[in-house]
Amino acid sequence: MVAEDESRSVLDPFHQFFALERDVLVLSAAMFAFSLGFQMTSRYLPEYMAALGASGFVVGLYGTVGNVISAVYPYPGGTVSDRLGSRYALTLFGLLSTLGFAFWLVAPAVGALSVGGVTVDPWVWIFVGLLLAQAWKSFGLGATFAVVKQATEPSKLAAGFASTETFRRTAFLVGPVLAAVLIGFHPAFTVSFQYVLAVAVVFGAIGTVVQHVLYDASEDTVGDSFEGLDGIRRDLREMPDELRPLLVGDTLVRFANGMVYVFFVLVVTQFYEVGFEATLALGEFSYAVDVSPEAFFGYLLGVEMLVALLTMAPAAKLAERVGLKPIVALGFLVYGVFPVVLIAGPEVLAPAVSLQWAMVAIFAFSGLRFAGLPSHKALIVGPAERDAGGRVTGTYYLLRNAVVVPSAALGGYLWDFVSPEVAFTLAAVIGVVGTGYFLLFGEEFDAYR
Repeated sequence: MVAEDESRSVLDPFHQFFALERDVLVLSAAMFAFSLGFQMTSRYLPEYMAALGASGFVVGLYGTVGNVISAVYPYPGGTVSDRLGSRYALTLFGLLSTLGFAFWLVAPAVGALSVGGVTVDPWVWIFVGLLLAQAWKSFGLGATFAVVKQATEPSKLAAGFASTETFRRTAFLVGPVLAAVLIGFHPAFTVSFQYVLAVAVVFGAIGTVVQHVLYDASEDTVGDSFEGLDGIRRDLREMPDELRPLLVGDTLVRFANGMVYVFFVLVVTQFYEVGFEATLALGEFSYAVDVSPEAFFGYLLGVEMLVALLTMAPAAKLAERVGLKPIVALGFLVYGVFPVVLIAGPEVLAPAVSLQWAMVAIFAFSGLRFAGLPSHKALIVGPAERDAGGRVTGTYYLLRNAVVVPSAALGGYLWDFVSPEVAFTLAAVIGVVGTGYFLLFGEEFDAYR
Protein backbone atom coordinates (compact mmCIF):
# COMPACT_ATOMS: atom_id res chain seq x y z
CA MET A 1 0.00 0.00 0.00
CA VAL A 2 2.85 2.39 0.82
CA ALA A 3 4.52 1.72 -2.52
CA GLU A 4 1.19 2.28 -4.30
CA ASP A 5 0.69 5.62 -2.52
CA GLU A 6 4.21 6.73 -3.38
CA SER A 7 3.69 5.79 -7.03
CA ARG A 8 0.44 7.73 -7.10
CA SER A 9 2.11 10.80 -5.62
CA VAL A 10 4.90 10.73 -8.20
CA LEU A 11 2.51 10.34 -11.14
CA ASP A 12 -0.14 12.69 -9.74
CA PRO A 13 1.18 15.77 -11.61
CA PHE A 14 0.87 13.90 -14.91
CA HIS A 15 -2.68 12.76 -14.05
CA GLN A 16 -3.62 16.37 -13.26
CA PHE A 17 -1.98 17.60 -16.44
CA PHE A 18 -3.91 15.27 -18.75
CA ALA A 19 -7.16 16.37 -17.09
CA LEU A 20 -6.69 19.87 -18.55
CA GLU A 21 -8.68 21.20 -21.52
CA ARG A 22 -7.76 20.19 -25.07
CA ASP A 23 -6.31 23.55 -26.13
CA VAL A 24 -4.09 23.62 -23.03
CA LEU A 25 -2.86 20.14 -23.88
CA VAL A 26 -2.18 21.14 -27.49
CA LEU A 27 -0.30 24.27 -26.44
CA SER A 28 1.65 22.33 -23.82
CA ALA A 29 2.50 19.55 -26.29
CA ALA A 30 3.90 22.16 -28.68
CA MET A 31 5.84 23.76 -25.84
CA PHE A 32 7.17 20.32 -24.95
CA ALA A 33 8.52 19.96 -28.49
CA PHE A 34 10.13 23.40 -28.46
CA SER A 35 11.49 22.89 -24.94
CA LEU A 36 13.02 19.61 -26.04
CA GLY A 37 14.68 21.27 -29.02
CA PHE A 38 15.86 24.25 -27.02
CA GLN A 39 17.17 22.22 -24.08
CA MET A 40 19.04 19.88 -26.44
CA THR A 41 20.87 22.85 -27.89
CA SER A 42 20.96 25.97 -25.71
CA ARG A 43 23.11 24.66 -22.87
CA TYR A 44 25.75 23.56 -25.38
CA LEU A 45 25.80 26.76 -27.42
CA PRO A 46 28.61 28.41 -25.38
CA GLU A 47 30.85 25.40 -26.14
CA TYR A 48 29.70 25.55 -29.80
CA MET A 49 30.54 29.26 -29.94
CA ALA A 50 33.97 28.65 -28.42
CA ALA A 51 34.60 25.98 -31.06
CA LEU A 52 33.64 28.55 -33.72
CA GLY A 53 36.21 31.03 -32.36
CA ALA A 54 34.25 33.11 -29.83
CA SER A 55 36.01 34.41 -26.72
CA GLY A 56 34.69 34.14 -23.18
CA PHE A 57 33.52 37.75 -23.32
CA VAL A 58 31.57 37.07 -26.53
CA VAL A 59 29.96 34.08 -24.81
CA GLY A 60 28.96 36.48 -22.03
CA LEU A 61 27.45 38.82 -24.62
CA TYR A 62 25.47 35.88 -25.97
CA GLY A 63 24.02 35.44 -22.49
CA THR A 64 23.20 39.14 -22.32
CA VAL A 65 21.36 39.03 -25.65
CA GLY A 66 19.38 36.10 -24.24
CA ASN A 67 18.57 38.26 -21.21
CA VAL A 68 17.36 41.09 -23.48
CA ILE A 69 15.07 38.66 -25.28
CA SER A 70 13.76 37.35 -21.96
CA ALA A 71 13.03 40.92 -20.86
CA VAL A 72 11.34 42.03 -24.08
CA TYR A 73 9.26 38.95 -25.01
CA PRO A 74 7.15 38.17 -21.91
CA TYR A 75 5.18 41.44 -21.73
CA PRO A 76 3.68 41.25 -25.24
CA GLY A 77 3.26 37.52 -24.67
CA GLY A 78 1.25 38.15 -21.50
CA THR A 79 -0.82 40.84 -23.20
CA VAL A 80 -1.59 38.56 -26.14
CA SER A 81 -2.58 35.70 -23.81
CA ASP A 82 -5.15 38.00 -22.16
CA ARG A 83 -6.49 39.81 -25.21
CA LEU A 84 -5.80 38.21 -28.60
CA GLY A 85 -6.46 35.02 -30.50
CA SER A 86 -3.50 32.66 -30.64
CA ARG A 87 -3.56 30.15 -33.49
CA TYR A 88 -1.80 31.98 -36.31
CA ALA A 89 0.49 33.86 -33.95
CA LEU A 90 1.58 30.58 -32.33
CA THR A 91 2.22 29.10 -35.76
CA LEU A 92 4.33 32.10 -36.77
CA PHE A 93 6.37 31.94 -33.59
CA GLY A 94 6.85 28.21 -34.03
CA LEU A 95 8.20 28.74 -37.52
CA LEU A 96 10.57 31.44 -36.28
CA SER A 97 11.87 29.18 -33.51
CA THR A 98 12.47 26.35 -35.97
CA LEU A 99 14.29 28.76 -38.27
CA GLY A 100 16.47 29.77 -35.32
CA PHE A 101 17.55 26.16 -34.81
CA ALA A 102 18.37 26.03 -38.53
CA PHE A 103 20.60 29.13 -38.27
CA TRP A 104 22.59 27.40 -35.53
CA LEU A 105 22.85 24.28 -37.70
CA VAL A 106 24.35 26.03 -40.73
CA ALA A 107 26.72 28.38 -38.86
CA PRO A 108 29.90 26.27 -39.39
CA ALA A 109 29.04 25.69 -43.05
CA VAL A 110 28.63 29.42 -43.68
CA GLY A 111 31.99 30.11 -42.04
CA ALA A 112 33.59 33.56 -41.85
CA LEU A 113 32.19 36.06 -44.36
CA SER A 114 33.54 39.39 -45.53
CA VAL A 115 30.83 42.05 -45.76
CA GLY A 116 31.97 45.52 -46.81
CA GLY A 117 35.51 44.76 -45.76
CA VAL A 118 34.35 43.58 -42.32
CA THR A 119 34.82 39.91 -41.42
CA VAL A 120 31.69 38.30 -39.99
CA ASP A 121 32.71 35.33 -37.85
CA PRO A 122 30.56 32.18 -37.94
CA TRP A 123 29.53 32.58 -34.28
CA VAL A 124 27.59 35.70 -35.26
CA TRP A 125 24.90 33.38 -36.69
CA ILE A 126 24.40 32.01 -33.19
CA PHE A 127 23.13 35.44 -32.14
CA VAL A 128 20.78 35.59 -35.15
CA GLY A 129 19.45 32.14 -34.34
CA LEU A 130 18.95 33.08 -30.69
CA LEU A 131 16.64 35.97 -31.63
CA LEU A 132 14.46 33.52 -33.53
CA ALA A 133 14.71 30.36 -31.43
CA GLN A 134 13.32 31.99 -28.28
CA ALA A 135 10.27 33.41 -30.08
CA TRP A 136 7.87 30.78 -28.75
CA LYS A 137 8.48 31.97 -25.19
CA SER A 138 6.68 35.25 -25.84
CA PHE A 139 3.40 33.34 -25.90
CA GLY A 140 4.26 30.36 -23.73
CA LEU A 141 5.10 32.21 -20.52
CA GLY A 142 2.06 34.47 -20.14
CA ALA A 143 -0.37 31.93 -21.57
CA THR A 144 0.72 29.17 -19.20
CA PHE A 145 0.46 31.39 -16.12
CA ALA A 146 -2.94 32.76 -17.12
CA VAL A 147 -4.44 29.35 -17.94
CA VAL A 148 -3.33 27.80 -14.65
CA LYS A 149 -4.54 30.88 -12.75
CA GLN A 150 -8.02 30.59 -14.28
CA ALA A 151 -8.33 26.82 -13.91
CA THR A 152 -7.04 26.34 -10.35
CA GLU A 153 -8.32 27.14 -6.88
CA PRO A 154 -6.14 29.79 -5.15
CA SER A 155 -5.01 27.41 -2.40
CA LYS A 156 -3.95 24.83 -5.01
CA LEU A 157 -1.97 27.13 -7.32
CA ALA A 158 1.40 25.59 -6.48
CA ALA A 159 0.04 22.10 -7.17
CA GLY A 160 -1.47 23.32 -10.44
CA PHE A 161 1.83 24.75 -11.59
CA ALA A 162 3.58 21.57 -10.47
CA SER A 163 1.36 19.58 -12.85
CA THR A 164 2.15 21.60 -15.97
CA GLU A 165 5.75 22.28 -14.95
CA THR A 166 6.49 18.60 -14.29
CA PHE A 167 5.25 17.68 -17.76
CA ARG A 168 7.20 20.48 -19.43
CA ARG A 169 10.35 19.84 -17.44
CA THR A 170 10.35 16.26 -18.63
CA ALA A 171 11.59 17.76 -21.91
CA PHE A 172 14.38 19.39 -19.91
CA LEU A 173 15.38 15.92 -18.73
CA VAL A 174 15.10 14.12 -22.06
CA GLY A 175 16.67 16.89 -24.18
CA PRO A 176 20.18 17.08 -22.70
CA VAL A 177 20.43 13.31 -22.31
CA LEU A 178 19.43 12.80 -25.95
CA ALA A 179 21.98 15.45 -26.90
CA ALA A 180 24.67 13.61 -24.92
CA VAL A 181 23.91 10.40 -26.83
CA LEU A 182 24.07 12.17 -30.20
CA ILE A 183 27.30 13.96 -29.28
CA GLY A 184 28.88 10.57 -28.67
CA PHE A 185 28.40 9.66 -32.36
CA HIS A 186 31.35 11.72 -33.62
CA PRO A 187 34.65 12.73 -31.98
CA ALA A 188 34.54 16.29 -33.39
CA PHE A 189 32.16 18.36 -31.26
CA THR A 190 31.12 20.77 -34.03
CA VAL A 191 30.06 17.82 -36.18
CA SER A 192 28.27 15.83 -33.47
CA PHE A 193 26.48 18.94 -32.20
CA GLN A 194 25.10 19.49 -35.69
CA TYR A 195 23.36 16.12 -35.30
CA VAL A 196 21.71 17.57 -32.20
CA LEU A 197 20.69 20.73 -34.04
CA ALA A 198 19.19 18.74 -36.93
CA VAL A 199 17.00 16.81 -34.48
CA ALA A 200 15.99 20.12 -32.87
CA VAL A 201 14.84 21.43 -36.26
CA VAL A 202 12.67 18.32 -36.64
CA PHE A 203 11.09 18.78 -33.19
CA GLY A 204 10.44 22.46 -33.92
CA ALA A 205 8.67 21.58 -37.17
CA ILE A 206 6.58 18.91 -35.44
CA GLY A 207 5.60 21.32 -32.66
CA THR A 208 4.55 23.97 -35.19
CA VAL A 209 2.39 21.55 -37.17
CA VAL A 210 0.78 20.07 -34.03
CA GLN A 211 -0.28 23.43 -32.63
CA HIS A 212 -1.55 24.73 -35.98
CA VAL A 213 -3.58 21.65 -36.88
CA LEU A 214 -4.96 20.67 -33.46
CA TYR A 215 -5.46 24.06 -31.80
CA ASP A 216 -9.17 25.03 -31.76
CA ALA A 217 -9.39 28.73 -32.63
CA SER A 218 -13.22 28.90 -32.48
CA GLU A 219 -13.15 30.36 -28.96
CA ASP A 220 -10.45 32.92 -29.73
CA THR A 221 -11.37 36.58 -29.49
CA VAL A 222 -9.53 39.58 -30.87
CA GLY A 223 -9.29 42.57 -28.58
CA ASP A 224 -8.03 46.10 -28.97
CA SER A 225 -4.60 46.93 -30.32
CA PHE A 226 -1.57 47.04 -28.06
CA GLU A 227 -1.65 50.17 -25.86
CA GLY A 228 2.09 50.81 -26.04
CA LEU A 229 4.09 52.47 -23.28
CA ASP A 230 0.98 53.85 -21.57
CA GLY A 231 -0.29 50.31 -21.06
CA ILE A 232 3.08 49.18 -19.70
CA ARG A 233 3.24 52.10 -17.26
CA ARG A 234 -0.31 51.40 -16.09
CA ASP A 235 0.46 47.73 -15.48
CA LEU A 236 3.61 48.67 -13.56
CA ARG A 237 1.62 51.00 -11.31
CA GLU A 238 -1.06 48.40 -10.73
CA MET A 239 1.32 45.54 -9.88
CA PRO A 240 0.15 44.02 -6.55
CA ASP A 241 2.16 45.33 -3.59
CA GLU A 242 2.79 41.77 -2.37
CA LEU A 243 4.98 41.13 -5.41
CA ARG A 244 7.51 43.90 -4.79
CA PRO A 245 9.72 42.15 -2.15
CA LEU A 246 9.55 38.93 -4.19
CA LEU A 247 10.56 40.87 -7.30
CA VAL A 248 13.60 42.47 -5.60
CA GLY A 249 14.87 39.19 -4.15
CA ASP A 250 14.16 37.25 -7.33
CA THR A 251 15.94 39.87 -9.46
CA LEU A 252 19.11 39.67 -7.35
CA VAL A 253 19.07 35.86 -7.46
CA ARG A 254 18.52 35.80 -11.21
CA PHE A 255 21.18 38.47 -11.80
CA ALA A 256 23.63 36.24 -9.93
CA ASN A 257 22.59 33.18 -11.95
CA GLY A 258 22.76 35.17 -15.18
CA MET A 259 26.38 36.09 -14.53
CA VAL A 260 27.54 32.48 -14.77
CA TYR A 261 24.76 30.39 -16.32
CA VAL A 262 26.24 30.28 -19.83
CA PHE A 263 29.60 29.20 -18.39
CA PHE A 264 28.36 26.06 -16.62
CA VAL A 265 29.22 23.95 -19.67
CA LEU A 266 32.70 25.51 -19.87
CA VAL A 267 33.36 24.70 -16.20
CA VAL A 268 32.82 21.03 -17.01
CA THR A 269 34.46 20.91 -20.45
CA GLN A 270 37.32 23.43 -20.10
CA PHE A 271 37.88 24.48 -16.48
CA TYR A 272 37.85 20.93 -15.02
CA GLU A 273 37.86 18.98 -18.32
CA VAL A 274 36.02 16.18 -16.60
CA GLY A 275 34.39 13.31 -18.44
CA PHE A 276 33.13 10.00 -17.09
CA GLU A 277 35.04 6.74 -17.03
CA ALA A 278 33.89 3.45 -15.52
CA THR A 279 33.95 -0.27 -16.14
CA LEU A 280 30.68 -2.17 -16.03
CA ALA A 281 31.14 -5.84 -15.16
CA LEU A 282 28.62 -8.66 -15.31
CA GLY A 283 30.07 -12.07 -14.61
CA GLU A 284 32.91 -12.67 -17.06
CA PHE A 285 31.89 -9.78 -19.27
CA SER A 286 33.05 -6.21 -18.75
CA TYR A 287 32.40 -3.00 -20.68
CA ALA A 288 34.47 0.17 -20.45
CA VAL A 289 32.48 3.42 -20.44
CA ASP A 290 34.37 6.49 -21.60
CA VAL A 291 32.23 9.63 -21.96
CA SER A 292 33.71 12.89 -23.24
CA PRO A 293 33.36 16.06 -21.14
CA GLU A 294 30.85 17.47 -23.65
CA ALA A 295 28.63 14.38 -23.49
CA PHE A 296 29.08 14.12 -19.72
CA PHE A 297 27.65 17.63 -19.34
CA GLY A 298 24.44 16.45 -21.00
CA TYR A 299 24.13 13.56 -18.55
CA LEU A 300 24.80 15.95 -15.65
CA LEU A 301 21.89 18.09 -16.84
CA GLY A 302 19.81 14.93 -16.90
CA VAL A 303 20.72 14.23 -13.26
CA GLU A 304 19.83 17.82 -12.37
CA MET A 305 16.42 17.62 -14.01
CA LEU A 306 15.65 14.17 -12.59
CA VAL A 307 16.06 15.60 -9.09
CA ALA A 308 13.90 18.56 -10.12
CA LEU A 309 11.10 16.31 -11.36
CA LEU A 310 11.19 14.20 -8.21
CA THR A 311 11.03 17.20 -5.86
CA MET A 312 8.69 19.73 -7.50
CA ALA A 313 5.39 17.98 -6.74
CA PRO A 314 6.26 17.07 -3.10
CA ALA A 315 7.50 20.62 -2.51
CA ALA A 316 4.25 22.04 -3.91
CA LYS A 317 2.26 19.80 -1.56
CA LEU A 318 4.48 20.85 1.35
CA ALA A 319 3.76 24.49 0.50
CA GLU A 320 0.09 23.87 1.30
CA ARG A 321 1.20 23.07 4.86
CA VAL A 322 4.04 25.52 5.51
CA GLY A 323 3.24 28.26 2.99
CA LEU A 324 4.80 29.35 -0.29
CA LYS A 325 7.48 31.61 1.16
CA PRO A 326 9.73 28.93 2.79
CA ILE A 327 9.66 26.78 -0.35
CA VAL A 328 10.48 29.73 -2.61
CA ALA A 329 13.30 30.76 -0.26
CA LEU A 330 14.79 27.25 -0.46
CA GLY A 331 14.87 27.46 -4.25
CA PHE A 332 16.45 30.93 -4.08
CA LEU A 333 19.12 29.69 -1.67
CA VAL A 334 20.17 26.83 -3.97
CA TYR A 335 20.22 29.25 -6.92
CA GLY A 336 22.36 31.62 -4.86
CA VAL A 337 25.03 29.25 -3.59
CA PHE A 338 25.27 26.98 -6.64
CA PRO A 339 27.88 29.08 -8.53
CA VAL A 340 30.44 28.77 -5.73
CA VAL A 341 29.50 25.11 -5.18
CA LEU A 342 30.17 24.39 -8.86
CA ILE A 343 33.46 26.25 -9.16
CA ALA A 344 34.93 25.19 -5.80
CA GLY A 345 32.96 22.11 -4.79
CA PRO A 346 34.85 19.52 -6.85
CA GLU A 347 38.15 20.38 -5.16
CA VAL A 348 36.50 20.37 -1.72
CA LEU A 349 34.95 16.96 -2.37
CA ALA A 350 38.05 15.55 -4.11
CA PRO A 351 39.55 13.84 -1.03
CA ALA A 352 36.33 11.89 -0.52
CA VAL A 353 35.14 11.16 -4.06
CA SER A 354 36.50 11.29 -7.59
CA LEU A 355 36.03 14.41 -9.69
CA GLN A 356 33.40 12.82 -11.92
CA TRP A 357 31.22 11.72 -8.98
CA ALA A 358 31.68 15.10 -7.31
CA MET A 359 30.16 16.68 -10.44
CA VAL A 360 27.23 14.26 -10.31
CA ALA A 361 26.54 15.22 -6.69
CA ILE A 362 26.85 18.93 -7.44
CA PHE A 363 24.36 18.84 -10.33
CA ALA A 364 21.98 16.72 -8.24
CA PHE A 365 22.13 19.50 -5.64
CA SER A 366 21.41 22.03 -8.39
CA GLY A 367 18.17 20.22 -9.18
CA LEU A 368 16.78 21.29 -5.81
CA ARG A 369 16.50 24.89 -7.04
CA PHE A 370 13.57 23.82 -9.20
CA ALA A 371 11.69 22.45 -6.17
CA GLY A 372 10.57 25.99 -5.39
CA LEU A 373 9.55 26.85 -8.96
CA PRO A 374 5.82 25.95 -8.77
CA SER A 375 5.49 27.85 -5.47
CA HIS A 376 7.38 30.77 -6.98
CA LYS A 377 4.96 30.93 -9.91
CA ALA A 378 1.98 30.68 -7.55
CA LEU A 379 3.38 33.57 -5.51
CA ILE A 380 3.71 35.68 -8.68
CA VAL A 381 0.29 35.11 -10.17
CA GLY A 382 -1.69 34.48 -6.96
CA PRO A 383 -2.37 38.13 -6.04
CA ALA A 384 -3.46 39.03 -9.61
CA GLU A 385 -7.06 39.52 -10.63
CA ARG A 386 -8.46 36.34 -12.13
CA ASP A 387 -8.55 37.71 -15.70
CA ALA A 388 -5.23 39.56 -15.55
CA GLY A 389 -2.76 36.78 -14.79
CA GLY A 390 -0.99 37.12 -18.12
CA ARG A 391 -0.42 40.88 -17.79
CA VAL A 392 0.79 40.62 -14.19
CA THR A 393 3.16 37.83 -15.18
CA GLY A 394 4.44 39.78 -18.18
CA THR A 395 4.96 42.92 -16.10
CA TYR A 396 6.84 41.00 -13.40
CA TYR A 397 9.17 39.32 -15.87
CA LEU A 398 9.64 42.53 -17.85
CA LEU A 399 10.96 44.29 -14.74
CA ARG A 400 13.04 41.37 -13.49
CA ASN A 401 14.62 40.47 -16.80
CA ALA A 402 15.32 44.09 -17.76
CA VAL A 403 17.53 44.45 -14.67
CA VAL A 404 19.19 41.08 -15.33
CA VAL A 405 20.16 42.05 -18.91
CA PRO A 406 23.83 43.05 -18.25
CA SER A 407 24.56 40.14 -15.89
CA ALA A 408 26.03 37.74 -18.47
CA ALA A 409 28.25 40.45 -19.99
CA LEU A 410 29.58 41.22 -16.50
CA GLY A 411 30.19 37.53 -15.88
CA GLY A 412 31.88 37.18 -19.26
CA TYR A 413 34.19 40.11 -18.54
CA LEU A 414 35.19 38.62 -15.18
CA TRP A 415 35.63 35.15 -16.70
CA ASP A 416 37.87 36.46 -19.51
CA PHE A 417 39.81 39.29 -17.85
CA VAL A 418 39.87 38.44 -14.11
CA SER A 419 39.20 34.77 -13.34
CA PRO A 420 36.34 32.23 -13.38
CA GLU A 421 36.66 31.88 -9.59
CA VAL A 422 36.01 35.59 -9.04
CA ALA A 423 33.03 35.58 -11.43
CA PHE A 424 31.38 32.62 -9.73
CA THR A 425 32.12 33.79 -6.18
CA LEU A 426 30.69 37.27 -6.78
CA ALA A 427 27.61 35.69 -8.33
CA ALA A 428 27.10 33.56 -5.23
CA VAL A 429 27.39 36.61 -2.95
CA ILE A 430 24.73 38.49 -4.93
CA GLY A 431 22.45 35.45 -4.93
CA VAL A 432 22.68 34.96 -1.17
CA VAL A 433 21.93 38.67 -0.61
CA GLY A 434 18.79 38.32 -2.75
CA THR A 435 17.70 35.27 -0.77
CA GLY A 436 18.21 37.12 2.51
CA TYR A 437 16.20 40.10 1.29
CA PHE A 438 13.26 37.88 0.37
CA LEU A 439 13.39 36.09 3.72
CA LEU A 440 13.29 39.42 5.55
CA PHE A 441 10.69 41.28 3.53
CA GLY A 442 8.85 38.76 1.35
CA GLU A 443 5.09 38.34 1.91
CA GLU A 444 2.97 35.20 1.89
CA PHE A 445 0.04 34.75 -0.50
CA ASP A 446 -3.16 34.93 1.58
CA ALA A 447 -4.53 31.62 0.32
CA TYR A 448 -1.49 29.85 1.87
CA ARG A 449 -1.50 31.56 5.27
